[in-house]
Amino acid sequence: MEYGICHLGMIPLRKENNHRSEMVSQLLYGDCYKIIEKRKNWDKIRMEWDGYEGWIDQNQVYKTSKESFDKITNAHVMVSTDLVNYITTQDNLLFPILIGSDLRAMKTLKHQFEGESHRPEKNKKILTSTAYLFLNAPYLWGGRTLMGIDCSGFTQMVYKINGIKLSRDAHQQALQGQTLSFIEESEAGDLAFFDDEEGNIKHVGFLLENHHIIHASGTVRIDRIDQSGIFNVETQIHTHKLRFIKKLI
Repeated sequence: MEYGICHLGMIPLRKENNHRSEMVSQLLYGDCYKIIEKRKNWDKIRMEWDGYEGWIDQNQVYKTSKESFDKITNAHVMVSTDLVNYITTQDNLLFPILIGSDLRAMKTLKHQFEGESHRPEKNKKILTSTAYLFLNAPYLWGGRTLMGIDCSGFTQMVYKINGIKLSRDAHQQALQGQTLSFIEESEAGDLAFFDDEEGNIKHVGFLLENHHIIHASGTVRIDRIDQSGIFNVETQIHTHKLRFIKKLI
């Protein structure tokens, strides 16, 4: 088994081993992974944070030892909290990283960071303020950053910044936590899941107070929510059908 670290600001994770393949997720700076398969110019990896699998270009692979991998992943999580800031390399070069990047690997990578960071605490009251930081970020399938993010990437990153592990996709996240019977039982910070006509979970959003929801749909936006689903305040129609609500903390 070989091990690696995302040593760049972001690396696309693809469904298949070519650049034209769908981007299913992204690695952010400091994300650790295991290499589980190799093909010409591509490595298939499994993310340490959420177990997600996909292909990355071998030109973007930075390998590390199992000892370093274990040391990093067993350490207390430390994430960047600036929307955007810079890493300084050993050669005194700069490159940007985004909010939610994992800083535990800096010593191994011989990088420096002088921006804001914190050791996350599982505090539900802070989740909402974190969610607002992503407001108006454009929707991007497979995205996990302010530059572009999808619905489950958004909820995952809000929780990650606060030290809580969520799976990557909405249907996977729907298997976590405690199901609530009614929307009236929910609190700000709970997750609402929405299905299609076949009953498949296709969307997830982050509940706010007073029957509002923040979710990635076109952009990260705020809409109303009721027992039927999401009510778009601009078009005045329901856009997503509510399946259930989950409490994770």
